Amino acid sequence: MINERETKKNILVVDDSALMRRVICDIINQDGTYQVVDTCRDGLEAYEKLKKTHYAGVILDVNMPRMDGLELLEKLQQDGIRETVIMVSTLTSKDADTTLLAIERGAVDFVTKPSNIIEAKGESFKERLIRVIKAVLAGGAAKGFTPRRPAAPKKPAGPVRRKTSGDKKLVALACSTGGPKALQSVIPMLAANLDAPMVLVQHMPAGFTKSMADRLNELSHIHVKEAEDHEVLRKGTVYVAPGGKHLEVRKAADGSHFVSLNDAPAIGGLKPCANVMYESLRESGYDEITCVVLTGMGADGTKGILALREKVPVYVISQDAASCVVYGMPKSIAETGVVDEVVPLDKIAQSIMKNVGVK
Repeated sequence: MINERETKKNILVVDDSALMRRVICDIINQDGTYQVVDTCRDGLEAYEKLKKTHYAGVILDVNMPRMDGLELLEKLQQDGIRETVIMVSTLTSKDADTTLLAIERGAVDFVTKPSNIIEAKGESFKERLIRVIKAVLAGGAAKGFTPRRPAAPKKPAGPVRRKTSGDKKLVALACSTGGPKALQSVIPMLAANLDAPMVLVQHMPAGFTKSMADRLNELSHIHVKEAEDHEVLRKGTVYVAPGGKHLEVRKAADGSHFVSLNDAPAIGGLKPCANVMYESLRESGYDEITCVVLTGMGADGTKGILALREKVPVYVISQDAASCVVYGMPKSIAETGVVDEVVPLDKIAQSIMKNVGVK
């Protein structure tokens, strides 16, 4: 007879709050797939356990005494200990910065921490936590990546993969779970003089997108910023949709294009939503739009890209399954048959530059 306990995936929970440890343990243990077998009050306790025991996943708090989450990840990297780590972070700007650094140090993704006990015991936090755990642990997440500022990207070899009658091009990229980590393998590899602007939707809460954009800007040659309402899109700049806002692209009377942010309701729990971004581009004046879909759960982006290609020439690049943290969004668009290239994460930037060129 199979021992049920042995068939469940073992989880380590690390949080200095006894209440949060209990809440997280209860949520995980209620699911038939996972079980919390160990808990720790800080990074130092966790470090001692992780030197001896491997877990299917580690749920890690950001702020803790003695050794915080970031310090623990640094120790694990130094010792070559590879674990699938999901951060739990509050919504402060400081914690957002730390969480993004944690992803650089090897964490795969994060879940925002409830602000009070009522939220902690509510269905929303429970659903978010289990959804991320299931997506990440089922995906065989890659671990241990620490970005370094790359050498200046060279002009891509060979001709642009697809020529159009004009030269007005745009890159529109969408990603979700595993996206902050994946983007650090793509955006820093783009040339500063990319011959197109890029609009980017990453499913993240408000505050985190600003931290992510600022950090990507530090790591990259191309300019990266959180998008602002009504700003004109310019070549060689990446515009990140703010968390809590939908981003649309509008055409101005002079032929330029600008960002339009709106506060419409979330779509399928997503705000920003990639489908909104792609569908807005149906009325744009671009000669071709390169649509890029990276790691993420669900199917956001597929509906929008299919609607977009009815009106505007598109070139679709999707990340391959092997390099995804979660092969959901790229799988969804690939299954439609409209994808022009399926490439590993470390080739995405090169594919983008080959298609839109550099100035």
